[in-house]
Amino acid sequence: MAYTATPTPAAPIGSQFCVCKVELSICGQNLLDRDVTSKSDPFCVLFMEVNGKWVELDRTETAVNNLNPAFAKKFIVDYHFEEVQKLKFALFDQDKSSTQLYEHDFLGEFSCTLGTIVSSKKITRTLLLGNGKPAGKGMITIAAQELSDNRVITLSMAGRKLDKKDLFGKSDPFLEFHKPGDDGKWMLVHRTEVIKYTLDPVWKPFTVPLVSLCDGDMEKLIKVVCYDYDSDGGHDFIGEFQTSVARLCEAQDASPLELECINPKKQKKKKNYKNSGIIIVKSCKITRDFSFLDYILGGCQLMFTVGIDFTASNGNPQEPSSLHYINPLGTNEYLSAIWAVGQIIQDYDSDKMFPALGFGAQLPPDWKVSHEFAINFNPRNPFCSGVEGIVQAYSACLPHIRFYGPTNFSPIINHVARFAAQATQQETASQYFILLIITDGVISDMDETRHAVVQASKLPMSIIIVGVGNADFAAMEFLDGDSRVLHSLTGEEAVRDIVQFVPFRNFRNVPKETLAKAVLAELPQQVVQYFKHQNLPPINSEPA
Repeated sequence: MAYTATPTPAAPIGSQFCVCKVELSICGQNLLDRDVTSKSDPFCVLFMEVNGKWVELDRTETAVNNLNPAFAKKFIVDYHFEEVQKLKFALFDQDKSSTQLYEHDFLGEFSCTLGTIVSSKKITRTLLLGNGKPAGKGMITIAAQELSDNRVITLSMAGRKLDKKDLFGKSDPFLEFHKPGDDGKWMLVHRTEVIKYTLDPVWKPFTVPLVSLCDGDMEKLIKVVCYDYDSDGGHDFIGEFQTSVARLCEAQDASPLELECINPKKQKKKKNYKNSGIIIVKSCKITRDFSFLDYILGGCQLMFTVGIDFTASNGNPQEPSSLHYINPLGTNEYLSAIWAVGQIIQDYDSDKMFPALGFGAQLPPDWKVSHEFAINFNPRNPFCSGVEGIVQAYSACLPHIRFYGPTNFSPIINHVARFAAQATQQETASQYFILLIITDGVISDMDETRHAVVQASKLPMSIIIVGVGNADFAAMEFLDGDSRVLHSLTGEEAVRDIVQFVPFRNFRNVPKETLAKAVLAELPQQVVQYFKHQNLPPINSEPA
């Protein structure tokens, strides 16, 4: 998605790696008719590329006598954001009962990445024959849906007049929540904290996934048990009750739900036994804990910008010792970093037009130093078409600029931050900005860069820094707030960690996919963290 400046109006708990299951639904339209006396009997086969080879993952059922099938069987695939997952959908006309594909007539195929499908949510494409030509008028439609129940339940619990279990004082109560396991035994799901010396405890509100508490089934029975804590682990049983999430949901802030806590042994022994206290559900709320994929399927676009270091410390690009020297294979560390990150991100941007900026060079015709210039020398339209366009613009600009200095990051960070700030005025989870800076060394404007990063941490924006060459990258590690919170010079804290730094030298002798995984590992988390912090659900999200 390209973006250009517009006048500003006067008033204006993801996992480390994004892994989840995606369900793909397949339909065919106008398939080739391979049968003489009737229509084709199509089925679809899904392949994934593994180490350069196509590996079959699954097949649909066969749709008998049907050129426009909608297959009931769904494909379920593990989704990894930080990998390029190439898929191939091949359709065949079933002729025999054989499982060998060469025994069946080929109806056409379509290949793409899983990222392409999830970023569009639904795609319709032309089926191709083995020679690359269209398979008649045959089309395939693929729709993606995340397979996860992202609902969470937040409960606020208290107790009243619980049984006294300690000889010389009151009880120290805590609650345990259990659900039925597959083996028929109760399985512990959650334990509250212990409240000391009281028969009228008020526990802190807690949140658990609905799937954890009741397998997502609001009518399923769950068991709540109340104990008196003992430091030796021999906790005394106070009482229990069974209920369901549907029942717990009856509790509202204004009218709490009261449930009797029963001790079955006491109930049998004592005729006038009422209960062992009351457990109060003060409030019960079910909300959605949105994932990165929820935001992508909701239509959020990842806006990608590249910033390239053209300072003199890189060396003369004509000489093989230079970090900008393009070797006989047509690559260098700058290009490798652009490819590694860009080929993943480009799937999540609908028009694949990316601004590519340079810094630290003297530009023709007056040879003034610039810390923020379009590498295609078109400041009004710095966009390059796809990763290939960035690579072409980079190679073309090298002979026309003079490497100079200093190494200033803040102008490019502030450049992207201006667009990210404009995106916040939409007040929807529609755009998230990613700045990839590739540099060979020490930052000259560290104070300004710290300030720029702290301000950018309030915006829908992440910064990826790839360090090329063998310089000391201690300053970059400082910006990457994994171990401590980044502060600006005035002491202002970053709202969240938005910088991911990776030294390229650690990835020189490993498969190129490894760099992409390391660089993009934190990004899904950062996207979710920002939109949650702003209370922005995915566009078109359903209520819980």
